[in-house]
Amino acid sequence: MRIYQIHLIVDEFASHFFGRERVIFHLFKEFEESFGEFKQTLEKQIRFITKPIQKLKINHDLVHSLQNNQYFYKNDGVFYLDMNQQSFAQLEIQERSLVMTSWGNYEAETVFFEILRKMESTFLAIDRQRQRCAWLKPIKERKFV
Repeated sequence: MRIYQIHLIVDEFASHFFGRERVIFHLFKEFEESFGEFKQTLEKQIRFITKPIQKLKINHDLVHSLQNNQYFYKNDGVFYLDMNQQSFAQLEIQERSLVMTSWGNYEAETVFFEILRKMESTFLAIDRQRQRCAWLKPIKERKFV
C-alpha cells in the first residue's frame, strides 16, 4: 500500500524550493514527529508555505474528468478508481491537503496524478513511508543567457 499526502505549495516557495524538495519533505516529517510548542511552530510554517485546497473546484474537475471512466466512483466525498483488483486508488480531499491511498500497479494513482497536475502547477506529493517527494508538474528552470 502506498499513501501520499499531496500539498498545494505557494508559488513563490515552489519556485524557490524546486530541486530542493527534500527541505519541504523534512518540514512535514518533523511536524509529524514533533509535539508541543515546536509542533505549533512547524504548523505555522506549513500553513505559510501551503495554500488551502479548493474543494469545490477539485471535486468538479475530478468528476468532470472521470465521469466516463468505467472504473471511477465516488462515495461520501471520497474518489475511487478500482481497476479490477490490478490497481486501486482512493483520493480524499481535506482542508489543506489531499490524501491518496493506492495499491497494486501504478495505473489508478497515475490517473489521479495526471488530473491534479493539470489543475495546479505546484502540487507536491509526499510519500512518507518511502521517504520520497516530487512535484506533480515539475517546474521548468529558467535558463539565463
